[in-house]
Amino acid sequence: MMRKTLLSLALVAASACGGVTGTSSAQAGDFYGMTNIWNMNYAQTRPWHGNYYYAPYGQPTALVAPPTVSMRQTYSWGVSQNLMYPVHSQFGRSATQPGAAAPGQFLATPNWPSHTDQYGIYYVRGPW
Repeated sequence: MMRKTLLSLALVAASACGGVTGTSSAQAGDFYGMTNIWNMNYAQTRPWHGNYYYAPYGQPTALVAPPTVSMRQTYSWGVSQNLMYPVHSQFGRSATQPGAAAPGQFLATPNWPSHTDQYGIYYVRGPW
């Protein structure tokens, strides 16, 4: 009984002196914030499109996905090359002219496409 009383008094004294506090603040790093910085740096140095154009428009076409999207999957026929890639590019409205580049700089979809990247549709994350 005496031991419990002494332990209780020691705990009260320590909390009164500031040794043990009832409130503490814990903070964690923003993991997704760092990922967004990496995506932004990558997107500033590389184009959002690939080498193929979307046949109905004659230009590479952006498929705007929600801003929470981080990965995309590509499919290939024949020897399996189904891969996942990060979605780096962010959709923006700063284009000075319609289209990604001058006509004739991109390849048409082959008669027998072997990969989903050959259709000319590329994912970009939305701005909202």
